[in-house]
Amino acid sequence: MNDLIGKKHMIGDASFVIQHMRSTSSSAMPRAHSHACYELYCLLEGERVYLVNGKIFTAQKGDIVVIVPHELHSTASSQVKYFERVLIHFAPEFLRESDGNVLNFPPFQQSTLLRTPVKEQPEIERLLVQMVAECKEENSLYDSYVRHLLLELLIRLNRLHAVSPEAPGSNHPMHEKVAEIMAYIEAHYREALTLEQLAKHFFISPAYLSRVFLKLTGFHISEYVRVIRIREAQKLLRTTRQKVHAIAEQVGFEHISHFNKTFKKFAGVAPIRYRQSHKY
Repeated sequence: MNDLIGKKHMIGDASFVIQHMRSTSSSAMPRAHSHACYELYCLLEGERVYLVNGKIFTAQKGDIVVIVPHELHSTASSQVKYFERVLIHFAPEFLRESDGNVLNFPPFQQSTLLRTPVKEQPEIERLLVQMVAECKEENSLYDSYVRHLLLELLIRLNRLHAVSPEAPGSNHPMHEKVAEIMAYIEAHYREALTLEQLAKHFFISPAYLSRVFLKLTGFHISEYVRVIRIREAQKLLRTTRQKVHAIAEQVGFEHISHFNKTFKKFAGVAPIRYRQSHKY
């Protein structure tokens, strides 16, 4: 079966983006990342390992991973190489104001994996295929129709979550161990954490931990610690009026120059510019 990497279709100023893709080879996001929009990762066939906000899921046919804004996530291959998925990014503003209330419901407050019952999968797939087709053909009022289809999908996802609120995890023991380590880092990121310390704490060989952690997250341990610190700094810049140097110290940086350099490397802009571009 040939790989298919479909065109990314956008509506407006990228307030809605959808892409259909299938692949027969191992693939992964280069590293865990976050963005300011919602993401729906809809797996039509195959199996994928999905890392989101310190949790690791094994997504199967019919599963939909919901990623809320600013949460760290990535995907990687499982033992099943072939997969087919539809990926959707959308800003809350894409929905009509009266319809945006759907995002206040639980599955859109915290990133999660939703397992779709087999009998529900054809209808979910119909909505996804129709959205891709509408964006590809761009017939009259297609943007309004896509908005309608997206709202229907979100309502269905909310109902699925109401029936099964607990997301299934990964059945791979090492995946669970990496998730534990990620949770530990998130709880202790202000401390001076090293690969050797973490390996000793969790009774794992440093070389093995480094290899598995890199495969699942795209990061070396030291990089991931810095990412968690910067992510927390971003949150504080968006939601508080604290001085930049105070935030740097609070998230574990001893020197403001190191903080500024690291922040710009991971966020793409300086801390002050980041704060200016996000409303308080």
